[in-house]
Amino acid sequence: MNISMNELKTGLYRCFEASGYFVGNYEDAANMILWLEKHGLSGLRELKQALGYIRSDRDKAMSVVVYEDSTSAIIDSNGRSALNCIAASVDLAHGKALEAGISTITVHNCHNRMFILKALTDCGRRGISVAAYWQNGSTTVTEHTAAIKAGARYPSYSESTTDMSSNDAGDKQSITIICSSRVDFTTSLQYSSGNHNSRYISAEQVAVNKEYTVDHGIEIDSELWAEIKRIGADVLVESSARSRQGAGD
Repeated sequence: MNISMNELKTGLYRCFEASGYFVGNYEDAANMILWLEKHGLSGLRELKQALGYIRSDRDKAMSVVVYEDSTSAIIDSNGRSALNCIAASVDLAHGKALEAGISTITVHNCHNRMFILKALTDCGRRGISVAAYWQNGSTTVTEHTAAIKAGARYPSYSESTTDMSSNDAGDKQSITIICSSRVDFTTSLQYSSGNHNSRYISAEQVAVNKEYTVDHGIEIDSELWAEIKRIGADVLVESSARSRQGAGD
């Protein structure tokens, strides 16, 4: 089925608010999904994989900085989704790069890392170059990288299937962010004997994808849309309950 971006945004706002995301966090989460989807990077597919777990985030510890110096930091996200923690990590990288010229942030125990692309884009548009790299997969390991140049409007993205086993790969729930006020980053995964099924999407193609979505709207699986609305309906139920409790006070 086809829906407008405004319809999807409203539905996602309610879905994440009902899932216990704080004010600001649920708006960021919805916008991360919308950004991927309207730029041709399968935001709704990523959401479908994460939807069954988003409510459990409110029961997990908040992200903590376990190491920090002037140019780097290591953050433990305690198994939370990138939807409610990764933007702050990119902001930290941005702040350090402004002061030191370059910074490296490593985030551990973070899921759904594809959603970082919205935060990377915001960083690039503020005049700072930034790149990110991560691995994913429990059996087949895939590599992912994204980057945006300082002042650019859109990032590039690449992914590749590897010959690595899950035992050979590194921490598949981590992501490395490199940010610089002095160097422009461009990234793509190397074409090597160990990498195959590689895909590269240029910044120019990302822009074209957005134009198509603006003209044609967003296609969404009817079952996924029904689930988003079902979860979001809890916001209306809770609001009504609070209203009844406050009546006559």
